Amino acid sequence: MGNRESLLAGARKCLQTKGFAQTTVRDITEAAGGVSMAAIGYHFGSKEALLTEALVQLTEEWGRQVEDALSASDEQLEPAARFAVAWDRLLQSALANRRLWAVTFEVIASADQVPAVRERILAGLGQARDGLLQNLGHPLDADNAESTWAVGSLYQALLTGLMAQSLIDPDHVVTGSQLAHAFAEIGRHSAGRPR
Repeated sequence: MGNRESLLAGARKCLQTKGFAQTTVRDITEAAGGVSMAAIGYHFGSKEALLTEALVQLTEEWGRQVEDALSASDEQLEPAARFAVAWDRLLQSALANRRLWAVTFEVIASADQVPAVRERILAGLGQARDGLLQNLGHPLDADNAESTWAVGSLYQALLTGLMAQSLIDPDHVVTGSQLAHAFAEIGRHSAGRPR
């Protein structure tokens, strides 16, 4: 493993144990097996750029885990039940990666202070939105791009909000069935139909 890969591996360890802001250059180089501090600047330009790249890698790995978890075919289920099962699997995977989500929120909160980090997060939003749509069984409709974007953004906001709630109150995490019921209630209410 070269210095670049060692630094990424060290940064990943540090993100999982210390978080983004608390990780120092020395922490990373020690976790990377004693790679020189100057190697961070040479390979990544800054500690923040290295940590961001490591976070992107961790997030992409989690995305692949989500794809695997949601790849099981549930075609025999009715749409509401399929939605509930998919969200249960998605939330289970997200909850298994709570530390990753905590670091993600930390980075989001400080993104305006480090423009390069903000740009990298922005670049990944569209990919994350499309991934949620596809993994939750919603088609990517090029003919109705605005609607597709809105649904993907809703899923993204919902997942982010649910993870924020779970970090604060892990004993009261919503289930896929509760989400399916809530969406049905919202649909009935917005259509003006009685219960």
